[in-house]
Amino acid sequence: MRWLKDLLFAGLLFVLGDGKPVEAVEPIVPPGPPDRRAERIVLALLGLASAGAIGFVVAYAVDPLPHRTQYLGLALGVSLASIAAALLIVGRRLVVTEELAGPYPGREDHAEDRSAVERIVADSGSRFTRRGLLKAGAAAAGGALGLALLAPLTALGPVFSTTPFTATPWRRGRRLVGEDGAPLRAADIEQGTFYTAFPEGADREAMAAPVIVVRLDPSQLHLPPGRAGWAPGGILAYSKICTHAGCAIALYRKPTFAAREPRPAFVCPCHYSTFDPATGGTVIFGPAGRPLPQLPVTVDRSGVLRAAGTFSGPVGPSWWGVRSRKAQSG
Repeated sequence: MRWLKDLLFAGLLFVLGDGKPVEAVEPIVPPGPPDRRAERIVLALLGLASAGAIGFVVAYAVDPLPHRTQYLGLALGVSLASIAAALLIVGRRLVVTEELAGPYPGREDHAEDRSAVERIVADSGSRFTRRGLLKAGAAAAGGALGLALLAPLTALGPVFSTTPFTATPWRRGRRLVGEDGAPLRAADIEQGTFYTAFPEGADREAMAAPVIVVRLDPSQLHLPPGRAGWAPGGILAYSKICTHAGCAIALYRKPTFAAREPRPAFVCPCHYSTFDPATGGTVIFGPAGRPLPQLPVTVDRSGVLRAAGTFSGPVGPSWWGVRSRKAQSG
């Protein structure tokens, strides 16, 4: 790894200099002819690297961007490839080199050799004519790439705004539609069957969009206070997103054996959080720390299910402030 250390040290000297005043002595390696075309190519590559890194940050920040993963890989690849190409051109066409024949040193300490290399770097002739501009381009590319590498840290939790975690596409009067886009009718909801519904005309990929719909015997319902009218005819709707880690509720346990399974329940197949639809989505097993948010529903004159408002609480996995906020219609 010594070669990597020496390479990083040489790059640092190139960008910052060694901080020591250089005496006006004859260069160890004579200066070479300037190569302005190579300098322009290096500047263009550093600009492209900066643009690629900034593009990564932009693509990461724009949530509904289609094929975002491909754009992220392309932007980061362009940035890294441009930096690599710029370094190759600097090394091949802008750094003055001289070949000297001599014995290969042994494995003893290389302190004197390192000092000699530092003096060569400081005293050698240069082919650069725009050193300041190249330093600025290198700093811009490095800074932009640093921002791109830090951007994924924002996925660890909300930083500036928590609105996306509480906004939902549900509002009073919005119809519930099935996976085929057809409105769900109350008469078609059967006991013992598990349905997935979406808000009509809204983005189905939104975290708060999918809901699960079931029908229970109204006499079995023991909903929290204030929800007496949320389940017409025993029809209940809950968020499909588990409140533990954000997985999708995909299993519906029916009471096949009353002694062991006394009532129906929603089950998350990832970590087996289990929720009771009859009591407002309360947790009866597993790691989930709060109930499933319930969506109030109503039946219009044509028998179609519609939302009567928004959820009883924030949708999705729990985080540090989820208990202090309420779901808001989008």
